[in-house]
Amino acid sequence: MHIGLIGLGKMGGNMRERLRLAGHTVTGFDHSPDKRDVDSLEAMVGALLAPRVVWVMVPSGDPTRDTVHELSGLLEAGDVVVEGGNSRWTDDQRNAAVLDEKGIGYVDCGVSGGVWGLENGYALMCGGSAEHVETVQPIFDALKPPGEFGYVHAGPVGAGHFAKMVHNGIEYATMQAYAEGYELLEASEAVTDVTEVLRSWREGTVIRSWLLDLLVAALDEDAGLSQIAGYAADSGEGRWTVEAAIDHAVPLPAITSALFARFSSRQEESTAMKAVAAMRNQFGGHAVRAGGAPEATPGADISGAAT
Repeated sequence: MHIGLIGLGKMGGNMRERLRLAGHTVTGFDHSPDKRDVDSLEAMVGALLAPRVVWVMVPSGDPTRDTVHELSGLLEAGDVVVEGGNSRWTDDQRNAAVLDEKGIGYVDCGVSGGVWGLENGYALMCGGSAEHVETVQPIFDALKPPGEFGYVHAGPVGAGHFAKMVHNGIEYATMQAYAEGYELLEASEAVTDVTEVLRSWREGTVIRSWLLDLLVAALDEDAGLSQIAGYAADSGEGRWTVEAAIDHAVPLPAITSALFARFSSRQEESTAMKAVAAMRNQFGGHAVRAGGAPEATPGADISGAAT
């Protein structure tokens, strides 16, 4: 099968390679000249035979919306666009409507696998009509991991990215739990080899996972993680998961806490904690520290006074 692929970054580039290894022909376009196969979207579309399949792997939001709008003027009725980035699921419905006016199909596909997908395959969660999904099925089959699992047609347009959004929310909470456990192990004098404790959890325990494997790999590369700043970005899916939970009145305390923990990681000094310290000083006469002072000794403020 011959497809067009827009966006040849870390994931898109590896996806192109995996598809080519599976015998498919890929014509890729990227804004970086050293990555792309053709110099324009027009040239990419012109290289494909109808009915065309074009897979979009660009950042969510305006870059994706703009790309879809541009493709609506280049493709023809019967062609299919696959949006494989991390778009918000409500954007999928708008994108599909734009293309539907021209008779062009739309499939949204949440993709998980990161930089390891080339070797291991990508978990794929897609949404769209059965007809359009069937058109793209040979590509899905080549990208997914070998075996029975790793691919799902989750429902109509938007279902794929909704499923991926929830997947990423769970990812936030899982990583936060591992991170908190790691910090407690490091803080305790009872454990002398934290990395080996984590490594021992990788087999036979109920908390074994690929994320745990990756944490151990990171510690093997950088003991104590001294080369990494304690700053964690979020790309949107965690926020959207929490917003969807509010819309559906579904409690998500663990995922919400993990999202807020990322916000906390970006503060060099917490304004909220300044306010807490000031109030404690006002009502209880508790000592406050000048800005930039070292942290208090853990457990030092447990005298039974009002807190």
